Amino acid sequence: MSTSRAWSVAGLVAGFVGLAVSYSLAMVMTIRDSPLVAVADLVVRLTPGPVEERAIRFLGHQDKTVLLVVMLLISAAVFAWAGRLARHAWWRSTLVFVVLAVLGGVAVWLQRGATALDALPVAAGFATWVVCLSLLTEPLRRHALALAAAPVAVTDPAHPDHTRRTFLLRVGAMTAAGLVLGATGRAIGRGRRHVEETRRLLRLPGVTQPVAPKGTRVEVPDMTPWVTPNDDFYRIDTALVVPTIEPSDWLLRIHGMVDREIVLTYQDLIDRRLTEAWVTLNCVSNEVGGDLIGNAWWSGVRIAGLLSVAGVHPGADAVLQTSEDGWTCGTPLEVLTDDRNAMLAVAMNGRPLPIDHGFPVRTIVPGLYGYVSACKWVVDLKVTRFADIEAYWTGKGWSELGPVKIASRIDVPGDGGEIDSGGARVAGVAWAQHTGIARVEVSVDGGSWTPARLARVPSNDTWVQWMADLDVPPGDHTLTVRATDAEGLLQTGVEQDVLPDGATGWHTIGLTAREPQQEDG
Repeated sequence: MSTSRAWSVAGLVAGFVGLAVSYSLAMVMTIRDSPLVAVADLVVRLTPGPVEERAIRFLGHQDKTVLLVVMLLISAAVFAWAGRLARHAWWRSTLVFVVLAVLGGVAVWLQRGATALDALPVAAGFATWVVCLSLLTEPLRRHALALAAAPVAVTDPAHPDHTRRTFLLRVGAMTAAGLVLGATGRAIGRGRRHVEETRRLLRLPGVTQPVAPKGTRVEVPDMTPWVTPNDDFYRIDTALVVPTIEPSDWLLRIHGMVDREIVLTYQDLIDRRLTEAWVTLNCVSNEVGGDLIGNAWWSGVRIAGLLSVAGVHPGADAVLQTSEDGWTCGTPLEVLTDDRNAMLAVAMNGRPLPIDHGFPVRTIVPGLYGYVSACKWVVDLKVTRFADIEAYWTGKGWSELGPVKIASRIDVPGDGGEIDSGGARVAGVAWAQHTGIARVEVSVDGGSWTPARLARVPSNDTWVQWMADLDVPPGDHTLTVRATDAEGLLQTGVEQDVLPDGATGWHTIGLTAREPQQEDG
């Protein structure tokens, strides 16, 4: 190994061990985020809305994984650079570590509910960087001095062979120690697995199993299910590390512009009367024809009843919801107190909420995009005024109220698919939660609109499936769909991006109509 490469390796190994120490200590102290994850979370929070939207669009639910990988690669490059700087002066590499530690400390301090103790893993990581780099560079310095000095005996500790061997032994020992620490931290941080087991064994009285009402599904092969299984339900959030909360540790505080502050335990919540409903949720980041939408059977407690107990003050028009991970959304007070089933959900499709979808409690509000209503891992409801708050996404340029827009989608056939000419059946879904869909129409090649047949729905809070039979000549064509809501409003064909309040436009696909195959007689 060349001398220059050895200094880089020294920096890399020291950096790796420091990260392992900070990670394992954070797990021992049951701090939710290690310093590296806290920095990544800060990057997410500071990322402009349009940039974050493009990341979600191109990377989907892998966006956070990609961010962490990129940060690890950048960290590796910085650590290697710090090692090379130490070759010329020890204080240069130390200065790099100071900058990294300050960045990590600031990111940790900005985490929701952070205390001075949360900075301890950062301090431990910094100390490890400095000590490990010193131990690794000491034999390299002796090696350089030995090469510059007069020849020495092989048995002399200053001989290059001895210094090289010492360096390699220390690299191996520190690498092994880092791996052991990382594995230990992972083992200690098995909180998620424990919470998963708690969730698996949890029984919720009053929660029923979902049974899709008759007639909600159109009989078309390969059609999207009307009920979205939990494992297939879209997930969009800002949590780099998903909060894992034991039901026994969960508390919800309702405060702000109220007559009396309320603090609820999980048991307090599930002891109340449960409500259940089919509700379709969709993300404001869903593009025209996108799949960031799902329909499920939700069970929970109506928020309106809890706010009534708290006694809302006149003049309040918003509720600032806060998640365990610090994410916030501002929800119009009106939609939490009207006749819709806005609820603190505890179950999804007849089972306790999946951890990734907000276990133990999340909010569900029909008719609003998730960025202003669907707070996972909710722990705080503050009754307030929109003029006095700025929530996570509204601070990044998204609109304040976020009502769901009329939308429709073609599911069968898929874009670029084939159908039989002369008589083909197409199908899809349409939605306008809390208003409902009254009509769906399709058009071939921009021609006249053909009405589709709608399936049944249990309420206006879900999507509706549709199908239509078309007589299409052989060849390549385009197929477009549009919907009209229950109030007579026609879905606009004007194309708009998702920012600032949801995409608009008609979903259009390309397809090929083929001649029906003749059977040999």
